[in-house]
Amino acid sequence: MIAPALAALLLLQAPSPSDTVVLPPVTVTATRQAMSLFAVPLAVTQIKKSELFGATGYGLDGALSLVPGVVAQSRYGNQDVRIAIRGYGARGAGDRSNAGTTRGIRVLLDGFPETEPDGRTSFDGIDLAAAHSVEVVRSNASAVWGNAAGGVVSISTLPTVSDPRITLEPMAGSFGLQRYATRASLLLGAGGVLGGSFVRSQADGWRAHSASSRSLLNVSMLAPVGDKTNLGVYAVASHNLFRIPGPLTAAQVSADARQANATYLGRDERRDNRVARLGLTIEHQASDRVGVSALLYTNPKALQRSERGTFRDFTRYHIGGNGTVRIATPLGRGVRGTLMVGADYALQDGAILFYNLSPQNTRGDTLRDNKGEGARNAGVFVTEELSLGGGDRVNLAIGARYDDITYDYRSYITPSLDARKSFTGVTPKVGVSYRFTPTHSVYASVGGGIEVPAGNETDPAGTFGQDTVTAINPLLSPIRSTTYEIGMKRSWGLPAFIREVSYDVALYHTAVRDEIVPYRGGRFYFTAGRVRRRGAELGARVASRGGVVLQAALTWNDHKYTRYIVDSVHYPGATPGSFADYSGNRVVGVPSFFGGFAVDFRPAAMRPLRLKFELDATSSFFADDANQVKVPSYRTANATIGTDTPLGLTGNVGVNLVVAVHNLFDRRYIGSAFLNPDVVGGEPVAFEPGLPRTVVVSVSLVTR
Repeated sequence: MIAPALAALLLLQAPSPSDTVVLPPVTVTATRQAMSLFAVPLAVTQIKKSELFGATGYGLDGALSLVPGVVAQSRYGNQDVRIAIRGYGARGAGDRSNAGTTRGIRVLLDGFPETEPDGRTSFDGIDLAAAHSVEVVRSNASAVWGNAAGGVVSISTLPTVSDPRITLEPMAGSFGLQRYATRASLLLGAGGVLGGSFVRSQADGWRAHSASSRSLLNVSMLAPVGDKTNLGVYAVASHNLFRIPGPLTAAQVSADARQANATYLGRDERRDNRVARLGLTIEHQASDRVGVSALLYTNPKALQRSERGTFRDFTRYHIGGNGTVRIATPLGRGVRGTLMVGADYALQDGAILFYNLSPQNTRGDTLRDNKGEGARNAGVFVTEELSLGGGDRVNLAIGARYDDITYDYRSYITPSLDARKSFTGVTPKVGVSYRFTPTHSVYASVGGGIEVPAGNETDPAGTFGQDTVTAINPLLSPIRSTTYEIGMKRSWGLPAFIREVSYDVALYHTAVRDEIVPYRGGRFYFTAGRVRRRGAELGARVASRGGVVLQAALTWNDHKYTRYIVDSVHYPGATPGSFADYSGNRVVGVPSFFGGFAVDFRPAAMRPLRLKFELDATSSFFADDANQVKVPSYRTANATIGTDTPLGLTGNVGVNLVVAVHNLFDRRYIGSAFLNPDVVGGEPVAFEPGLPRTVVVSVSLVTR
């Protein structure tokens, strides 16, 4: 498979070098060190601030819609976004304990982990109003980042502007959306920069019981301390409250897609999260060959929720850091090596109190449970990057990582349930890239992956009164995978009408052991045997000198269970002692095809006016392992008109105006689904309707 596919990629040749214009280099950092995009033997996509034109910024879906391999769907129009990268993260969509979170994907904000030690990520501290760039590693990156790194989404809030500015941006939209953003950036001496933002968002929501509000403060600073040292200070504080409308049956969607699930509505199921983080980074170039870096953070959390008939009160602290040493070593004529050795540590712990719900759905007077949940994630890694030949034509990456993820659960009411369990393992990687030119390369890689069961998977709600032996499910093993990947990247400039052409092609095959599957809407989890994932991805961009930009992102997936037998207690209608064999069925939550296409008009004659039209398409996918509950395919279109450079008002003050229409043709569709859902009266309660036509208007005042 690999050889014919690589030969096919080599046919994607562009015009000869004599017909091209040299473009500036592109550097990525989500791979743990600054490297040329064309030297990294992984599939990486970089999104710049200018590409977020028309996005509301409330959720990450606005940044990821044109990234191949990534499913990013807004569930309710706020920060609660369903994200899956090559199948990783798919099971986190819908499950009760996963509202407002994802899993299996590592999310970084200015290099600090938003992902908790157990692999879950909430989006309380992320808003695109603060983002200056986004990088997405679509390849399995566990050998670099450890647990739950089936993909990486890295957001940077550090300004890159060459001059200071202040921006005030009020925004209003359909279904009660109101959003106010303030951003500022300042230069700090020679080489230093300070950025900050405050965003207040609130919305009534389209569906009943889907209102949300969030206040988010973000500050980032990077400044030199001496000639060879840079110090960074980063702070985030957020208060995020959102209600959950829950899933519906197909009949309920047809009758009234705006309604809420009656159980969710009756219990006022919601999340009220208060989180903060203070982080420090330091980078020091000890010599021409040796550089060291370190990162420390503290991340307190106060979380309250109404869920499954209980009021839950979490008090948590999340602390951690890492250290890395990089050593550049000449190894002979035309050969250079860079050795990177590092360690990561993260600990999250705290108390959880479960109370009854009062008649007003607030905290009741009866304490039902009192327990502590600790999760520790420690890892060490080593990577050797070798550059061979003149002009770094060949780059070879070899590395491995050892991880120890330990859970420590304590019950202060029933100590006999106390349990401690560790998941350990080594994750290797090997990758090679060959550069025809500085901006044209092919690559191949083989890498391992690890994802341990998340906290609510190891300690699920009791099932049939049987789950009373231990606080940690002893039947779950880590998801382990091996990914084989080949790809090609190219970007070139032309002296004619077409200014720039770029593309990114990737083919992957992933063998997965012990896939973890949710059942009964996320009430409990178990291991589903083996899975084969394979797919093809294409990202392309063409920019004309006339100001027209075309973009496309296409993805084909073929994800199937290769060995999966489930006993009768886990599926409805079966007789005791019987089994279901789901081998050969499609994996839940993953569409076989999805893609996006965008046309962006910025001709000189219309400046500063900008027009953008985007079309998104997603094929059907199954919501259950039996492949009986299908989420239908859909297509939606978005249109945006506005200015991308400020219109001068007076002095140094300008204004930008933007009008965006999402789901332009008002299509009815299902945006997300609960996997292996509850079945009530013979009907699966699975579907979460997508948003109808939504209009958003924003006005930005910019000072320089």
